[in-house]
Amino acid sequence: MEQRSSSSDNHSERRSLLPEVLSRFEDKTGPARVLVAEDDFLIAMQTEDALSAAGLQVVGTAVSAEEAIAMATQERPVLVVMDIRLAGRNDGIDAARELFQQLKIRCIFATANDDVHNRERARPYAPLGWLAKPYTMTSLLAAVTDALILLAEDQRE
Repeated sequence: MEQRSSSSDNHSERRSLLPEVLSRFEDKTGPARVLVAEDDFLIAMQTEDALSAAGLQVVGTAVSAEEAIAMATQERPVLVVMDIRLAGRNDGIDAARELFQQLKIRCIFATANDDVHNRERARPYAPLGWLAKPYTMTSLLAAVTDALILLAEDQRE
């Protein structure tokens, strides 16, 4: 029981950091930009709503790896919330490879396929975090906050 409380407190602490972290990524175009790559309409909609309500700018929702790459190339988000199993021939790890190698964009993987094989495939592309489905919007925002903190620390180096 205490673990849940401290986990909840930990999520609350991280969420309270979100405005400060977001301010580090704001530029002339507005708040920190995030792309969502998710082929389940309801999950994509909930994710977009939660991120927008937290003050992030969702630059698009892609349903395939190819669409995620095209949107990221056009929109230049600071990070992508990426499902592994997407519509189409390629998966989210294939998209993450292209985004990382070509654009230096990193991902948070939000997936029901959180296994050793997928983590090993994704490792070379420097994932910012993993969210096991089903996840709550609170855990999504905590993962995004943590990712933005990591990105901000990387920018300082």
